[in-house]
Amino acid sequence: MKSVSGRVIAVLATFDTKHRRQSLTSISRRSNLPLTTVHRLVHELEEHSALIRGRDGDYEIGSRIWRLGILASVHADLREVALPYMEDVYEQCNGAVQIAVLDGLRCLVVERIAGSRTLSVLSKPGSRLPLHATGVGKVLLAFGTKDLHEAVLNSLDRFTDQTIVDAQRLSSQLQTIKAQGFARTDEELVYGATSLAVPLRGKDGRVIAALGIVVPSRTKDVALMIPTMQVTAAALSKKLVESGLGDTTRVKH
Repeated sequence: MKSVSGRVIAVLATFDTKHRRQSLTSISRRSNLPLTTVHRLVHELEEHSALIRGRDGDYEIGSRIWRLGILASVHADLREVALPYMEDVYEQCNGAVQIAVLDGLRCLVVERIAGSRTLSVLSKPGSRLPLHATGVGKVLLAFGTKDLHEAVLNSLDRFTDQTIVDAQRLSSQLQTIKAQGFARTDEELVYGATSLAVPLRGKDGRVIAALGIVVPSRTKDVALMIPTMQVTAAALSKKLVESGLGDTTRVKH
């Protein structure tokens, strides 16, 4: 018989790239544990934010696990290399600067720079944001796989009246983002916030992260930051490759 910790690990181990969201029945089947046991363990994990339950009743990995995951060396190294470039962008924008990577059906903020002049509602390192309603998320989604597109487009939550929840409209926007090389959102996640984001690429040209800024919606000429961000992203991408962090086999999605 497995120990309690062994059963907890068995439950968490059922989640992977092909099983990002699961029902209790699926977790029970994949963990080879009785449904009653899974129900109890999942409830306890949910209480500690290790798992979260969606509106449809299915479960996915929660913020507690992602906060632990951010301590992994690959994320720590990414933050260390990216920080000087983020500071350069921060000096030129009236907002916050963040780096995010793909994690399941959301994006994980691995680093953020924000001052007293920035919005108080901005995410912190370790926060998991929806892909379809954020600048960094849309970049990662636009350059993501077909399976990722289908999964996200079939589950579009509304956060404000500006959130795009029409799958066809979002799909068209993602094509534009991929073609133009940047994403912009206006009050799609929270009111009063506009975001811009550009891709960071690995040695094989694949997008491994996103660099973004979040500024107050009243900010004028925010689009003027796009060239600066693209130039910074190109320089940072080159540095990541030189540092060995541009290898997509190290940055697990």
